[in-house]
Amino acid sequence: MNIAVLVSGSGTNLQAIIDAVKSGYIKADIALILSDNKKAYALERAKKAGIEALFLDPGSFGSKIDFDKEIVKNLKKRAVELVVLAGYMRLLTPYFIKEYKDRIMNIHPALLPSFKGLDGVKDAFAYGVKVTGPTAHFITEKVDSGPIITQAPVEVEDGDTEDSLREKVHKEEHKIYPKAIKDFVEGKLEIKGRKVVHR
Repeated sequence: MNIAVLVSGSGTNLQAIIDAVKSGYIKADIALILSDNKKAYALERAKKAGIEALFLDPGSFGSKIDFDKEIVKNLKKRAVELVVLAGYMRLLTPYFIKEYKDRIMNIHPALLPSFKGLDGVKDAFAYGVKVTGPTAHFITEKVDSGPIITQAPVEVEDGDTEDSLREKVHKEEHKIYPKAIKDFVEGKLEIKGRKVVHR
């Protein structure tokens, strides 16, 4: 199976996915790593791993849908069957989501449905929760609302800072996200309404 990873930043989750593919844990090929940010370190990670990388400038397209159509064109050209978002900071258009219905995955740094949005770690920490953690989920048109694949609890200890908590959450992300991708590739996930059944 060919997968594509969409990135905007440093790409630590991308690295975990690359490592999982290289080791044979995920039996798939990363056909493309695509970024909307020319300076994303994730592009450097792609180059080091010998994986095709592509930067597309959103500013050079007339609309969000035109940009997404170009991405989809590039994915289809490479026969991509699963799209993985790893720190991708743009919202996908309904067009993109329909084209890859039930085949777009994301990792969110909080236990959904709590603390949706841009900074789940900061929001959870500020709220004073005792347990947080990452959520791997499928993408739907409503932000951070798609069926949940898996979650990992992370305890918030008295001595934690926002940074130390972020580090703990990231560590769990790097475990559960490759596992979610592996399960998808192996045909072990089935979406039934709001639920993801593990076969």
